[in-house]
Amino acid sequence: MPKPPTPQAPHQPAPWRIGEVARQSGVSVANVRYYEREGLLPAAARSDNQYRLYGEADLQRLRFIRLCRSFDMSLDEVRTLLSLDLNLADDCVRAREAVQAHRQHVQQRLAELRALDRQLQQLEAHCTGHGPRCSLMEALHQQARDLPPQAGPGEAGRGVKRHV
Repeated sequence: MPKPPTPQAPHQPAPWRIGEVARQSGVSVANVRYYEREGLLPAAARSDNQYRLYGEADLQRLRFIRLCRSFDMSLDEVRTLLSLDLNLADDCVRAREAVQAHRQHVQQRLAELRALDRQLQQLEAHCTGHGPRCSLMEALHQQARDLPPQAGPGEAGRGVKRHV
């Protein structure tokens, strides 16, 4: 039986296989592969047995991607930030512009969520918790009947464009 690979401590130099770089970065193995396919992560080097191998720069890049995604940035926004050089003044301006644009999106989304909360409050007001029929469910079914084609929940007449 082959000997299992010895796990590397986080301070040891690369190369790491995909499971270890995923563990250290906090990004799932599936997302590491996905980010590679999407061009957010350079194609990994391959070992003789074709395992993907990742280095310190890859680990840092995955952590950066994870951080940006935790800010709800789209892959295109992450791609933009990854393309910038932190030592160039022009790129600093571009980074600021990218973050400002994302904040505008967040503010727009917050307004949409406040409107959604008001709709849900109105819906909840239908519910007494008593009676032969559930008035809340009746209200939901009525709204579903009135929903125009091609509109999803919370989108009726608003033309909401999803960010991610």
